[in-house]
Amino acid sequence: MKVRLSVFWALLAISTVGWAQNIKVVDKKLQPIAGVMVVGGDRTIFSQTDEAGNVASEIFIESDTLYFQHPAYRPNKTTLEKLASRDWKMVLEENVVQLDETVVLVNRWEQQPEEIPQQIASIRPEDIQFLNPGTAADALEQTGEVFVQRSQLGGGSPMIRGFAANSVLIVVDGIRMNNAIYRSGNLQNVISIDPALIGEAEVVFGPSSVIYGSDALGGVMDFHTYQPAFNLSNGVETEVQALVRYGSAANEKTGNIRLDLRGERLSSISSITFSDFGDLRAGSRRPTNFPDFGKRFQYVVQQNGRDTLAQNENVNRQLPSGYRQLNAMQKIRYRPSDWAELTYGLLFSTTSDIPRYDRLIENQDNGLPRNAEWYYGPQCWMMNYLKGTLYNANRWYDEAKLTVGYQQVQESRFDRRYQRNTLRSRTEDVDVWTLNFDADRQWNAKHQLFYGLEYVFNGVNSTAFSENIETREREPTSTRYPDGGSQYQSLASYASYKFSPSPKITLTSGLRYSYVWLDSKFDDKSFFNFPYNQINLGTGAISGSTGVTYRPTDRWQLNSVISSGFRAPNVDDIGKVFDSEPGNVVVPNPGLSPEYSYNAEVGATFRFSDNWRLNGVLYGSLLRDAMVRRDFTFGGEDSIVYDGVLSRVQAITNTGQAYIWGYSLRLEGELSDHWKLRFSLSDNTGRDTEENEPLRHVTPWFGRTSLTYQQNKWRGEFLVRYNGSVAWEDLAPAEQNKPHIYTEDGALAWYTLNLIGSYEIIPELTLQAGVENILDKHYRPYSSGISAPGANIIVALRGKF
Repeated sequence: MKVRLSVFWALLAISTVGWAQNIKVVDKKLQPIAGVMVVGGDRTIFSQTDEAGNVASEIFIESDTLYFQHPAYRPNKTTLEKLASRDWKMVLEENVVQLDETVVLVNRWEQQPEEIPQQIASIRPEDIQFLNPGTAADALEQTGEVFVQRSQLGGGSPMIRGFAANSVLIVVDGIRMNNAIYRSGNLQNVISIDPALIGEAEVVFGPSSVIYGSDALGGVMDFHTYQPAFNLSNGVETEVQALVRYGSAANEKTGNIRLDLRGERLSSISSITFSDFGDLRAGSRRPTNFPDFGKRFQYVVQQNGRDTLAQNENVNRQLPSGYRQLNAMQKIRYRPSDWAELTYGLLFSTTSDIPRYDRLIENQDNGLPRNAEWYYGPQCWMMNYLKGTLYNANRWYDEAKLTVGYQQVQESRFDRRYQRNTLRSRTEDVDVWTLNFDADRQWNAKHQLFYGLEYVFNGVNSTAFSENIETREREPTSTRYPDGGSQYQSLASYASYKFSPSPKITLTSGLRYSYVWLDSKFDDKSFFNFPYNQINLGTGAISGSTGVTYRPTDRWQLNSVISSGFRAPNVDDIGKVFDSEPGNVVVPNPGLSPEYSYNAEVGATFRFSDNWRLNGVLYGSLLRDAMVRRDFTFGGEDSIVYDGVLSRVQAITNTGQAYIWGYSLRLEGELSDHWKLRFSLSDNTGRDTEENEPLRHVTPWFGRTSLTYQQNKWRGEFLVRYNGSVAWEDLAPAEQNKPHIYTEDGALAWYTLNLIGSYEIIPELTLQAGVENILDKHYRPYSSGISAPGANIIVALRGKF
């Protein structure tokens, strides 16, 4: 009887073309493929496979031809009827050439790349696993299209199109990571994201203020951690993944273990990663003209309670620079019905103390170190969020998402001058609440609307003390931010409309209105006689964008975008007191106002064949009321005593205007069935037109070229990374104030040769090995305070059970 019923249900499923079935997409080894775009309904209906390679079939029409697309596999097509006869399995053939991203999240929603006018760089999980980045900053740098600055080993500040720090936005699982104390200087918080958990990511170049609001002037780094997948059958499916990695340059030891539990309605991912980075060894082969640049001859140690200088046995070892990091994630996904879903996410990151290396290599006029100690305390970040998604299409939306998020951030700074007993400690605690509502509505193949609301609240508490390292006595000292606390809030709404009048043209247009409140209080004026008790700010702005993609032939795609953006001052911009460089002190500026940008971008993509593509982008930005650091006065004085040193007063001010323009090129294609070539090059320039000075975050030209071989169980890649120079006279004034990190000629050009390979021992076990900076060249990227790794041997083992 049971056999007859089974046959009956199987015949019924085939006869109805499987409306209750799930399609499973696998490779030739029958391993599931996540992130496959499945398109049907005359290319108007699309979905994407989950982590288990599954996609629901019921959303497609019975007579549909389904198109399967993934950047790592050759595209294929079939019908629902054929899939039913194949036990609902679709097998894709691996493709050595990965020319196109199949989906991007530029509007918080999935879209086809040919519909997006902005420049996009995708970071694929398979590339992250192959290249083995130590941090998320390394993962961004390995794209060859994002420049990364480092002040210490435990850091990485992305620079995009001449913008950095609080002018570029980091988004994790749809929630903004930027908070009220993100500074205008180099910012190292991106390392809190665990690269082992990045399921997919995009870098959206250029202003994205319409969708993401303030802080998105230069671009958006949109990270999505792995999403729990559901099991098709009854019961719970269990999978364990593990990674161990070693890197010789910093004696790095990293381990990750991840547990996936997949039920029919409830699933979860649990993950923990621990990394131990030792003191970083720089390259030994230096430029002939600067044979001692970057050598660490001496470092400070304490002997008998007194600072002394110890000789460094290996001048290429940058002492001290090592640190440790712990990352953890817990995600739970629940589907109470076919049209509703809840996801809870907990992401946590903490570090040990992180030496601020660029501050430890500063010397006084007498040649002795300026600081005996300068380190960040543990960089702690915890994010909790609950996201509800509705798929029940109606007159208001096809899909809607409501996300509530809460973040706790703690960062601290500790510094002590050489041969002084006073250790200064400053700690910032930030609580961040976010509420996002996002929805989309598509009427037909021509019209689609994206819209949403966002509310963000930041509460900032700043404390400080000085401690005598001998007696352990503590006394108050000045805080970095207003000691009475600060609140920073924003409320915004947006709408973006996509119109496709023909298969060759896609038009997009959007508007966003944002209003920002800021309230900072000064309670203790014993350290600085502030001429005010509090700073209040209330400001609103409208930002907009219009773009078009035109596909005149199968070979050509032309893009253009015009947009406006803005960034409102945050607590760091308007209210901090700190020493920026020796002899300079930055003070609050209550009169600071928002900065605005007006932008244009044009791009073209040409396909020489199905396997070769050339892309070029030219862009420009005009900044009005740009926020830059300039000489200032405090109480009518241009200099004040700060930490015992007479220092020139500076503040973040609104300058008249500035401009940035640049270009990028990307070429990629297939040399044969197993060989692939990729090339990228980016360059930009920018100046403050009022002061006729270079802008600080405008980088020299940079890029990468790689040659990849892939066949069966083997994959290998030879890649060259390269970077131009910046002459001393072309450095921004803020950079010229840090001569200890540059040569007399400024920032030098450099290149490195790198070789990486992997071998699949068995389907569940992969061995990876590589050598970075094969020639052991010594180089220091622009604006960085620590030299890059020398020859670095990396070995990793990945397992799945």
